Amino acid sequence: MKRIAWGITGSGDLIKETYDIMVDIQKKTDIEFMVFLSKEGETVMKWYRMWDNIQNDFPNFKTDSGPNSPFIAGPLQVGHYDALIIAPATANSVAKIAHGIADTLVTNVVAQTAKGQTPIYVLPVDQVRGDVTTYAPSGRKMKLKMRDIDVTNSEKLAEMENMHILTKPDDIYELLNIEAKED
Repeated sequence: MKRIAWGITGSGDLIKETYDIMVDIQKKTDIEFMVFLSKEGETVMKWYRMWDNIQNDFPNFKTDSGPNSPFIAGPLQVGHYDALIIAPATANSVAKIAHGIADTLVTNVVAQTAKGQTPIYVLPVDQVRGDVTTYAPSGRKMKLKMRDIDVTNSEKLAEMENMHILTKPDDIYELLNIEAKED
């Protein structure tokens, strides 16, 4: 059995797609998930009306009460988990990780995990220059323009040790060698 630590930041962009994939993977496999949310990740899950779902679908989940609380970094450093997945990752979290700032639960977990052997996979929402289409909590389609600084930070992240960049939520299937769900 594999163990995966999944960190969720405060991004509404790609949260529904990522969540649906993780639920599908959980149903298809015996992978044990430990889910942890930044403070803003919790806010977004509530805003997108997914808070009750995550509690039911992933009973082993934790919320941020400080950069090292709950204590997640140690088990990741010593290899208790097979991988750390941060998906989706906000521009704020990506910038902090890329510049070595570890002052939130998610950024501290990444910084400490990088010191060990557990591989880290991050799905930054700001990867491509130009406009992207995303959805508001109401389901309304909207366009956002990616800022150069945010895309540059995602590129810096890709150059860091033990860091692997996911380009889309479906990459998680490939990462775990699982057949994607059919639409």
